[in-house]
Amino acid sequence: MIPTYDELVSWLPELLSGLSISLQVTALSLALGIPCGLVLALGVLAKGKGTRILALFLVEVGRGAPALVLLQFIYFGLPGTGLTLGSFSAAVIALAWNTGAYTSEIIRASLQSIAHGQREAAVSIGLNRFDELRYVLLPQGLRVALPALLGFSILIFQGTSLCFTIALPELVSRAYEIGSTTFRYFPALLAAGVLYACISIPASLLVSHVEKRAGSHAQR
Repeated sequence: MIPTYDELVSWLPELLSGLSISLQVTALSLALGIPCGLVLALGVLAKGKGTRILALFLVEVGRGAPALVLLQFIYFGLPGTGLTLGSFSAAVIALAWNTGAYTSEIIRASLQSIAHGQREAAVSIGLNRFDELRYVLLPQGLRVALPALLGFSILIFQGTSLCFTIALPELVSRAYEIGSTTFRYFPALLAAGVLYACISIPASLLVSHVEKRAGSHAQR
């Protein structure tokens, strides 16, 4: 049931093409979603009631709705309003929304974990709210949030497999295409799973290394 050497050689270019698209979607989703997560975290912590309500709404929808539902809504639902997006754009927007919603909670918790004395020190030296955020809160908060953000990035990479439902030719979609033409679904999907593992396992080891370094710095 495992793929033969000749099968792997013939399938690999197509699978690597799908992996490339998966990585592109992951990179763009994180590049858009993490900054949005920071904005949403600051919105939830804002003093203005309207800003908090809007930020909470976006966060709760992004966290409450499964990523698959967001993908289906943006790709199949938005055309009903006159806005049609390609599968790649829809995948990036949906996963960026999901990323922003989840990372906003990570970042918010990290910002709130900073000792109150740090804020008092910022005020005592005359920093305004923007400079306090820029020079005191964000550097410390993002350092705390980094391991969790890296871990979530792996989940987003794995979540790109859902994009085959909107006809995006990513890794799982390529494996299904191979299976449909060769009737060798199990070996094709197994090969795709190995490629996912080749990315996810080293990334997980990197996250563990970052967590250990962060823990050692915190103890000093």
